[in-house]
This record gives sequence, C-alpha cells and structure tokens, in this order.
Amino acid sequence: MKICLLGTGIYGLAIAMELAQKKDNEIWMWTESKKVRNEFQKTKKLASIYDIELPSNIHVTDSYEVAMENAKILFFVCASKYVDIVCQNIKPYFKKDMTICIATKGIEESTEELLTNVIAKRLLTKNIAVISGPTFAVDMLNGNPVALAIASLKRRTSKEIMEVLANSNLKLRPTKDIIGIQLCGAVKNCVAIASGIINGLGYTESTQSFLINESLHDIKNIIYYLGGKPKTILTFAGVGDLMLTCTSKKSRNFGLGYTIGKTKDHKKIQEYINNNTVEGYYTLDVVYKLLRHKNIDIPLINKIYDIVYNEEDPNSLIEFLINKK
Repeated sequence: MKICLLGTGIYGLAIAMELAQKKDNEIWMWTESKKVRNEFQKTKKLASIYDIELPSNIHVTDSYEVAMENAKILFFVCASKYVDIVCQNIKPYFKKDMTICIATKGIEESTEELLTNVIAKRLLTKNIAVISGPTFAVDMLNGNPVALAIASLKRRTSKEIMEVLANSNLKLRPTKDIIGIQLCGAVKNCVAIASGIINGLGYTESTQSFLINESLHDIKNIIYYLGGKPKTILTFAGVGDLMLTCTSKKSRNFGLGYTIGKTKDHKKIQEYINNNTVEGYYTLDVVYKLLRHKNIDIPLINKIYDIVYNEEDPNSLIEFLINKK
C-alpha cells in the first residue's frame, strides 16, 4: 500500500519508520525543502533530521504529485500552522477515496479551527482520523514501546489506520471523540510550558505534579465546553501525553518554559523560540483567543498566556496555583 506523509520533521520520520515495519507499505514523504530531498537522493538517509538507517520502502520527494499519486492514506505531519496551506496545495491531487490521518498537534491559527475541521472543509472529506499520545519522536525512532489514541467518527477509517500502523512496539486504542483527542494534544503543550517555568524557577517535581493535577480539571472543562467528552482526558492523548510533555526536558515546550523561568531574559527567550519549533508557543496564543471568543474562562490558560506573551513575572504562576479555587 502506498502511504504519503506530508512533512519531513523528526516526528514525521518517526511515523514513517513505524509504517515501514510492514514491508508491503510503500512510504513517500513530501518535503518542501530541496535540500532535504537532495540529501536523501545522495545518501538515502535524512541525517540532518535524525541519523538513522532508512529502510528501502521509504522515499522522499518535493513533489506533491509524486508523493500522492496512487496513495491510499495521507498522514499530516507538518506543523499545525501549515495545515491549511498544504490542504490548498494538495487539492489538485487529492482523491475522494483517500484516507487522512492527522498526527499534527495543535489548532489552526488564523481560523481558530480544529485541524479536522480545516481539512474537512478544504478537501470535502469525512475520511479523517487523528492520532495522539505520549510519543517523543526520538523514542519511537529508537524502538521504544509507545502508545497512541486514534480517533475517528468512522469505524472503518480507524480500522484502516490501525492496520497500517500496528506493530510490536506500538499500542493503538480507538475512540470516537475526535474533538477531545485534538484538544488534549493541543492544550497539553500549553501546560508543558507552565511546567517548564516551574522547573526553571527551581521548584521540584512535587510542584510540577501540583500543576499537572490542576490542569487536568481545566482540560476536562475545555473539552466539555467545546463539544468533546471530558473522560477523554484519561486516554493516551490526555493523561499519558500530559505527563510525558510536562515532565521531560526532551519537550521543546517544557524547554521554552524552563528558559522563561530560569533566565527571565526576554532576549534569550526569543532566541529559544527562533531556534526551536515550539508548537505550544503558537498553540497557547490560539487557544487563549479561541476561549475568549467562545466566552470560556480558563484561568490557568490566562495565567500562562500573561507570563509568555505579556511578560508577567513567572513567579506569579506559583501564587496563582496556591490561590486557585
């Protein structure tokens, strides 16, 4: 089966390697970078992304047409802010019988829409699934056992994605709450920034756990108010991903928070943002605006936003947690 991945970041590469374990899967990764394409053509590797031997059933191209021709499944692994433009670009090559799986976490910035809504409107399809869970790309690439929640409104779509992804290192658990799964994946990145701030300020795991526990209630409320099922917080995409991202220095969202809490130096903070892909930084902005436009008051999100975007004293996060009702 031919499978197209739209994006060649490290997480996209990790998904490609999971898919490639089934030898009858033929994986084509699309990249906008001619440098990445040329690197693959010369070396048959993507060492600039992650230095690992690639199996023969992974290919790289900068042509949408080549990547998508006769593909049965499309994986979106590009950053959330590029999903809309990628949809517009692939429309001439998209076929109605293609199944879409979104591995990107976030909310579309300009429209404040869930990525499933953006893709459904642009490509006029309902064959959409979302995967999300506690999975650092580097751990997947190193063959560690990991788990993902997979959400779709159509059972056939979930089954199709599970069949192509399933292997001995990957556990998949289905759900129909496609709204809740996406919100968990997006909001946990905002909380991870706050957790990094706490660590950067010098507080211990106990205080981080305090934050994580409080955030569970807020994420449940966000899911409920935006039409999902609050119990989705208990899935791999909820508690699982929240724990991982909020407690590991591998997380770039955590890293941004740590820089904010540790240095309080706006120049160094901006350098970190410029030199790293920090999805949570952009997601925080769109989540904050989305909640305001929906008249949903989530004080924790407001507090994180004020520290990150309005340069409020990071120490105010501790005072907030202590006084939060």
